[in-house]
Amino acid sequence: MKKSFGFTLIIFFLIPFLNVYAQQWSAEQKEVWNSVEIYNALAAQRDAEFLSYFDDSYHGWEYESDAPYTKEAIKKFVGSGETTSKVLYFIITPASIWVNGNFAYVHYYYSEAYVDKDGKRHYEKGRWTDILMKKNNKWIMVGDHGGKTSK
Repeated sequence: MKKSFGFTLIIFFLIPFLNVYAQQWSAEQKEVWNSVEIYNALAAQRDAEFLSYFDDSYHGWEYESDAPYTKEAIKKFVGSGETTSKVLYFIITPASIWVNGNFAYVHYYYSEAYVDKDGKRHYEKGRWTDILMKKNNKWIMVGDHGGKTSK
């Protein structure tokens, strides 16, 4: 009896996550998601090419930030040579992808592990919403919001 209750409890808590993996994405949604995967991989590698995925009109707002920031602020951070950590892994999982013509938004979860400059390992998870625009046949960000969550 205890085993079946435990199994039922596990299934109950996993049901909300099954929908994420059960979705079938359209060709447009897959194209958008591919861009999100590319610029997140570039960011995790500290590759400045990820800036090419930001429109000049971009404004983003991280949970920890007091105010939204621009592409220029991101350029300054990338140009600073800040490499205080090394990413061990960075995983993103889509929750929802909406596309309408040349605009899209993507809600997704992330988890990562990294080592700081002192060799200490850190684990982080959170969620993001990216707002994208198709420009010159490429999906680029015009805005985003999200960051680390405590749960």
